[in-house]
Amino acid sequence: MAQLILNHLTKDFGGGRPAVSDVSLTVREGGFLALLGPSGCGKTTVLRMTAGFEQPSDGSIDYGERRLSDAARALPPEKRNMAMVFQSYALWPHMTVAENVGYPLKVRGVSGETWRRKVGEALALVKLTDYAERRPAALSGGQRQRVALARCLVTSPDVVLLDEPLANLDQHLRKSMEETFRIFHERSGATMVYVTHDQSEAMALATDVAVMSEGRLVQMAAPSEIYARPEGTVVGGLIGRGSILKVPLAEHAPRALAWPQLREAIGSAPGVGHRRDVLVRPEHVRPDPLGMALEVTACVYEGERFALTLALPDGQALKAFGDTAIPVGQKANFAVVSGWRL
Repeated sequence: MAQLILNHLTKDFGGGRPAVSDVSLTVREGGFLALLGPSGCGKTTVLRMTAGFEQPSDGSIDYGERRLSDAARALPPEKRNMAMVFQSYALWPHMTVAENVGYPLKVRGVSGETWRRKVGEALALVKLTDYAERRPAALSGGQRQRVALARCLVTSPDVVLLDEPLANLDQHLRKSMEETFRIFHERSGATMVYVTHDQSEAMALATDVAVMSEGRLVQMAAPSEIYARPEGTVVGGLIGRGSILKVPLAEHAPRALAWPQLREAIGSAPGVGHRRDVLVRPEHVRPDPLGMALEVTACVYEGERFALTLALPDGQALKAFGDTAIPVGQKANFAVVSGWRL
C-alpha cells in the first residue's frame, strides 16, 4: 500500500525561523489528514512542498517507493499524480463547467467519448450534471467549490491536496460542503491532505489530525484521541472548547484526573504546591448538590443549552454547560467529573 511520507521535512526561506522545521508524518493510503494550526504555523508550506510548488531545504517526501522531492531534486507537480483544490477555486472564467472539469484530461490528450464519460462521472459525483454548460460566474461559491472538486476527481489522482477550501463560504455552505468532501473521499478512495485553521472542520472530516505550531508538528492522532488526550497547552487550547486551569498537583499525578483529585486541587489555597496545567472540557463540569459552590460570572444561551462561566475560588474561569439559565452573580454547586493533565 502506498503511503505519503514526510521525513524530517524542513523549509527555510531565510530571515529567521524556518517556515517548516523537522516535520515527520505518514499519511496512510486512502486516509484523510487535516493539517491544523493558526495562520503562519507552516501548514500551507507543507502542502505546497507536497504538491511540488516548493522544494524542501532539508528532509524528503515519498509516495510509496517513489521519491517526490528532497533538498537535491524535486519531481515537477505534473508528474506526481496529485490534484489541488485552492481557496480561490482557480476556475477558468471563459470555460463552461464541463470544460473546467475536463481541462486536466485535455492536457493529458484525452478526448472524445472517453472525455465526456469521465467528465460526466465527475459532475454526477458532486451533483452538478445539470450545470455542465454554465460558466463559473453563474454559480454560487459552493457550486464553484464542487466544480474544483470534480476537476480533481476526473484524473483519478493518488493524492488530493486542499488548501482551506471552505474559507470563503458562509457557515451554512460550509456544513453542506463538508458532507460533499466526505462523499468525495469515500467514493474516490484518494489520499487527502486538508489544510485548515478551523478545528471543527478538521474534527468533522479527517481520519487523522496533525496539529502544527511555529513550523513544527506538535501532535498527530485520530480526532477522538486528540480531543480526549491532547499533548500540551497548544493542542489543548486549539482543539474543542475547554478551560486550561493551573492547579497544584504532585509530579507523578496521573494524566486522567477524577473529581476527588480535582476538588482537592481546585480548593487549595493560592501558592500551595507546584501548579500544573489541567484541561477541563465544559461537558465534564456538571451540576452536583455535593459539588463545590461556584459563582456564575456569565450565562449565554446557545440554542440547545446555556454556556456558563464559573469563577473558581482563586479567580480562574471555568467553562460549563447547563440546561437552564443561572443568573449572573448567583452561586451553584458543580463537580468536575474529569480533567486531563497537559
